[in-house]
This record gives sequence, structure tokens and C-alpha cells, in this order.
Amino acid sequence: MPQSRTLFGRPLETSLVAVDRAISEFRSGRPVLLRSGATLALALSAELAEGELVGRLESLAGGMAHLALSAARLRRLGAKNRAETGILAMPALDLARIEMLALKTDGKVDAPVAPACAIDESALELARLSLVLPAVLVVPVSAQAIVGEPLVEVEIAAVDGYRAAQAATLTIVGRAPVPLEGAPETEFVVFRGGEGLRDQVAIIVGSPDLASAVPVRLHSACLTGDLFGSLKCDCGDQLRETVQWMAENQGGILLYLDQEGRGNGISNKMRAYKLQSQGWDTYDADEVLGFDLDQRHFDFAATMLKQLGVSSVTALTNNPLKVGAIKAAGVEVAATQAVLGRPNVHNVRYLASKRDRAGHSIDMDALMARAAPKD
Repeated sequence: MPQSRTLFGRPLETSLVAVDRAISEFRSGRPVLLRSGATLALALSAELAEGELVGRLESLAGGMAHLALSAARLRRLGAKNRAETGILAMPALDLARIEMLALKTDGKVDAPVAPACAIDESALELARLSLVLPAVLVVPVSAQAIVGEPLVEVEIAAVDGYRAAQAATLTIVGRAPVPLEGAPETEFVVFRGGEGLRDQVAIIVGSPDLASAVPVRLHSACLTGDLFGSLKCDCGDQLRETVQWMAENQGGILLYLDQEGRGNGISNKMRAYKLQSQGWDTYDADEVLGFDLDQRHFDFAATMLKQLGVSSVTALTNNPLKVGAIKAAGVEVAATQAVLGRPNVHNVRYLASKRDRAGHSIDMDALMARAAPKD
């Protein structure tokens, strides 16, 4: 790749600009042109597909369009034990069929599932980055067929490498003291990047000793629990009690990460909540929507810690995924410490599911004892 500078920066920066634009287009319900060598395909979010646009795409498809779906969604459609993404042929672009396969809780596989190609995989990654459902209409096209169309074009390698590239460009853009209730000596440090166009925040409580294992919590944003006190989870309790514990124990660092709904986004989280209100388990609800147990990535969190001068941590978490991610990113995990929330009638099933299905270290007996009324 040539290293000459362009108006948008060096090649790495240019590829990030292309993916940023592709995410914006994709979230707006417009097709994005994906390129793999000489192979081109239009990718359109299935949940945002609408009649007039789909009709125009049909004129380009020549019967070769297909729907790319995640392994989780295919399992829910009846493809038992499916572990890989796959595609379903769309010889005709039927909106009702697209909706059934991508959105309906009672949808069923109605055609053979074929293996996904590299463009299909990148199309689904673009959907995840865009925080829409992982179901994408893919239309192979020729360069001649789209001449003059105002399409955003992006190489699939740029899409696939986007998360790692964003972590590499993570920078501090602002910091200031923000006294908190119960933790008056607290500083907020804001980082630009990490996951798409969002900012991330490190909250330094007290004066942690950076030469020792620093108490650290990776806390994914939870609008409902953190801000509104939702009873459906224990996120708000974990957030506030962690900050209080740090203030009382020589300090620590809480990374507040913009990864709502286990990385699925607030809209998909509300869709999952709707399914849960109908009786679905938290992880089954996500699978209906096409998501696996956890979509979050924590490599950029480790980059934040390194920029703050942290090389060793005591991880305040119940989630083994976070511990493994911190270690994999080159930060030592000297110890782990459980973080207790408060069980209630609305979240006890959720807590048990995290323990039983995602391997979280949750002692339900200790939690229930904590919630029991005191004499």
C-alpha cells in the first residue's frame, strides 16, 4: 500500500475514514459498496430494507442476491448446532421473506444454508459496528452496473481490521476532576475511539498506586441500570458500589465503556427486553435477534489502561471474558475480586443465567443472604 499522504491522512487513517462513512450510511438504511479485490457487492441492513430501495436493488441483483445471517440467528431459524455464519439465496427480493428470516421470532429456514464468503462476513461485521441486527442483504454487482451511483465504497480488509485500528489510535482528549458523592477525589479522563465514533471514559478514584496491582473495573454502559435504577439487572449497583469501594480502599480505576446491551446497542437491548417480558431468557432473547452470548471487545480497554500507566490490575469483575481479554492484551491480572449487586424478583433469573450460561462467578447464596431483611 502506498505511504503517500492524502487529504484524509496516511493509509491507515484513510481506511478508518472509509469505514466511519460506511457505518453512517449503513445505519441510515442506505447500501454500502463492499470490495474484495475485483469483487463488488452492495450490503444493506435487512432490518432497514424498504420497498422502493429493495425494488431498485432487484434490478441489479439478477437473481444472485442473498441474505447473510449470523450463526446465532440461523440456529434460531432451525439450523441446529450451527456454529458459522451462512447465507440464504434470494432469487427474488421479497420483503416479507426478508422480514421473516431476519426479524420474526417464529421464522424458519426455508432454503439450504450455504457457506458465507469473505464479503458476507464483512457485511455482518459492518452490521455489528453499526449496532443493527446481524442480518444483511448482499447483492453482487459489477463496476459497470453502478457507475455514477453515490455509494460509499470500502475494502473488506478495512472493515475487518477496524476495531483493532481504532484501538491503536485511541487518544486522551480531555480530563478533569469531577467530585462524586462518596468519592470526592475523582478524575474523569475521556478517550476518543475504541468502538466506532464513540468516546470512552476512565474514572480515576482517589490516588491508586500504579506501581502495584491497581483495582480496575471494566464497566459497560447500561442506561437503564446505571442512570434509571432498572431492577432488571445489577449494573447500577455494581457501578456505584465499585466506586464507593475504591474510595474507601486507596483508590482504583473504573473504565466506563460505551458497549450497551453486551455490545448490541440500546435499540437491540430494548428488543431483547421485550422478548424477555414474553418469557425468553436473557441469552435466548439475544440469540433470537442474532447475537451470541457477548458481542463486546475489550482490547481498547487495555489500551486505555496502558495509556494511564497501568501494567497490573486486580480485576473487579465476575466475568471471565473480561479477565481473559485483559490478559490477552498484555496487562497482568494479579488477582480478581467479585462484585456483588442486589438480587430482586426482577433480576434473579438474569443473574442465574449469567452464572450458568456465561460462566460468571456469582454466588447466588451470598447474594440472597445480602438481600435478606436484617433483624
